[in-house]
Amino acid sequence: MKICTTILLGLIAGIFYCWSISVTKGLALLPDKEYLLAFQKLNQAIQNPLFFICFFGPVFLLPVCMWRNYSICLLLATLSYYIGVMGVTIAGNIPLNNMLEAFSVQGAGIEELRAMRAQFEMKWNILNHIRTLCSLAAFILTLISLD
Repeated sequence: MKICTTILLGLIAGIFYCWSISVTKGLALLPDKEYLLAFQKLNQAIQNPLFFICFFGPVFLLPVCMWRNYSICLLLATLSYYIGVMGVTIAGNIPLNNMLEAFSVQGAGIEELRAMRAQFEMKWNILNHIRTLCSLAAFILTLISLD
């Protein structure tokens, strides 16, 4: 059980890490309209069963691991994941993603595109960096608990 949980945490930490160090950096090079369109498509594409297994798996598995093998490392991993990954995603990234999804890129003028990007990009990136660090912390803490 702990090995499966650790693997899922490693995968989700890797996903967020890749977004932080490459995907958003590549998108940042695009003009406003292309940036917003590309981000909309990426947000749609990531909503798939494999991502959801990695993302939601630890929500269920971490408490089970704690119940079966309580350790301070597993408690801290659970808190880090629940607050720093799930909490940040639900309270921050999802509302930003929904705002972007509702925005009509094709019908927007230059100023509207610039304003939407300014309202979205930096906030989303900061929140993703938080998710990256917290998922990495949960992964490392769960690894430590394997001994």
